[in-house]
Amino acid sequence: MGEMKESVDSVMQMMGELSKHQPETMRHFKSFMWSVLKEGVLDTKTKELIAIGTSITARCKYCIAIHVEKALNAGAAKEEILEAAIVAILMGGGPAMTYVSEVKKALDEYLP
Repeated sequence: MGEMKESVDSVMQMMGELSKHQPETMRHFKSFMWSVLKEGVLDTKTKELIAIGTSITARCKYCIAIHVEKALNAGAAKEEILEAAIVAILMGGGPAMTYVSEVKKALDEYLP
């Protein structure tokens, strides 16, 4: 298993652990997350591309891994993901650019 997949698994395991200790809070968080990311006026792919961009500017490697995988599953092409990353660099500057390496790691793991 690659580093990015391990990161995603680690986050999911921690969310499971938090759910045991704070079931109501985590239930509300998960409900909010699914509600936001489901298809609406914007399709799920577009929402996941936005999530990739904001993950880069927030400098969250775990978020990047999760949302690259979800964007691919929603039908995003590698080129669309990389273009979303460029927009994030525009908005986040040099520090955001360094996190595009996390996007590459995720793409390398999730695409054959």
